[in-house]
Amino acid sequence: MEWVGYIAAILIGISLGLIGSGGSILTVPVLVYLFHIDPLLATTYSLCIVGVSSIAGVISRLRQKLLDLKVILVFGAPSIIGVFISRKFILHNIPDHFSIASNPISKGNFIMLFFATLMLASAFSMILGKKQENEIEQKPIYGATLMIVGLAEGMVTGIVGAGGGFLIIPALVILGKLPMKKAIASSLFIITIKSLVGFSGDLMHVNVQWNFLFIIIALATLGIVTGNYLNKTIDGAKLKKGFGWFVFCMSLFIFYKQFFF
Repeated sequence: MEWVGYIAAILIGISLGLIGSGGSILTVPVLVYLFHIDPLLATTYSLCIVGVSSIAGVISRLRQKLLDLKVILVFGAPSIIGVFISRKFILHNIPDHFSIASNPISKGNFIMLFFATLMLASAFSMILGKKQENEIEQKPIYGATLMIVGLAEGMVTGIVGAGGGFLIIPALVILGKLPMKKAIASSLFIITIKSLVGFSGDLMHVNVQWNFLFIIIALATLGIVTGNYLNKTIDGAKLKKGFGWFVFCMSLFIFYKQFFF
């Protein structure tokens, strides 16, 4: 099944380049189910893969002048702090085995189920969210709410090793009133910085298979270049609901794997 995993690595990049998210949603399941990597280690690898491969997308969006630097600062800085807190002080203190409602569960199962729950909630917000009729013309909103949500998003996605675009994009679109394509571009920048910060903090705790990691990063980067090209030809307003259905399907898949295998 490894060859399927390598193909999926390209899809990880295409997802990031096209919709500014979904890379981590694909990365963790691919590493766990196709390459049989422990879920905890998979979260570390995911941070590196998504962080490095996203750089190509950031450069492309910067050239298109789609980055909103103010929202990156207001939302992104607290998000990075949240990732540091969760990776440094929370994740490694979760016991390897514990019980929920008298049902035994491992740390790996908990991470995957927590991950899938977040994905499901995010999917509903994207699918059921109201359509913005004049998306480009709306004035962005910056404030304390975005900062608080950014901190919470960083802490939550730090635990599951996700870039967090599936939470960042809805937050920037719904709370920040950013146009979809600007939200995608800003999300990519935030994902890049906080993923690399989270990965660097994990290096002292894990033994990294660098050769394997470099191959996946190279394939994902190839994918993101492809996704960047496709993004220029697709209307931003149509991406939101399609992305929501994508996240919804992936969350159901993870639930299925955890409960029935």
